[in-house]
Amino acid sequence: MRTAPPWYAGTAPAGDDVPITIGRDAAREAAERELSKPRYQADEPGLAERALEWLLERLEDLLNSAVDLTPGGVTGVVVIVCLVVALVVALRLRLGALRPAARGATGTLFPDAPRSAADHRAAAERHAGAEQWNAAVQERMRAVVRALEERTLLEPRPGRTADEAAAEAGQALPHHADALRAAARAFDEVTYAERTASPAAYRHLADLDTALERARPHLATPSSGGRP
Repeated sequence: MRTAPPWYAGTAPAGDDVPITIGRDAAREAAERELSKPRYQADEPGLAERALEWLLERLEDLLNSAVDLTPGGVTGVVVIVCLVVALVVALRLRLGALRPAARGATGTLFPDAPRSAADHRAAAERHAGAEQWNAAVQERMRAVVRALEERTLLEPRPGRTADEAAAEAGQALPHHADALRAAARAFDEVTYAERTASPAAYRHLADLDTALERARPHLATPSSGGRP
């Protein structure tokens, strides 16, 4: 025979058939005390489980509403989803990879240990000989910047980007400022936007590297402080 729990509201035999009567309020309080014990709480779902259950219910309601409002029911929803996916794919194929921002600074110009300008030029020529134009453009741009640092036209600075180097070098070599910006843009496109360099792009960079070796920096002339 099942025994009544201690909070049972009613009468129960005790001793020699002496009834014990528990009032409604006392029974409720006894039940709350009993159910608050850890052995009852252990079987309740946790906060994460309750939140997940609530989220699934809301998602189900949302899908049911979409089915009710969309012509064709479930088939209509599937058709709409397929059209959206096809539109995204078409736009991606049409636009290609996203271009970098103006500064394109998602990484540094020199990702590895410092090397000389001659080392970068040699690496660029090896890549060009193997028709690996992206790597050739990257190494030639590094050669350009390293050569300017070796000539003290640029101060060596860790973390410098190609765009920053071009802007700083353009101040010392204003006649080559446009070519330097174009070289930095070519570096950014193959490094960050995953575009493919051409042999002509590498040749322009190599010609710029050669021209900068012979270029003389622009020295600002002090203004005259004498009387007219």
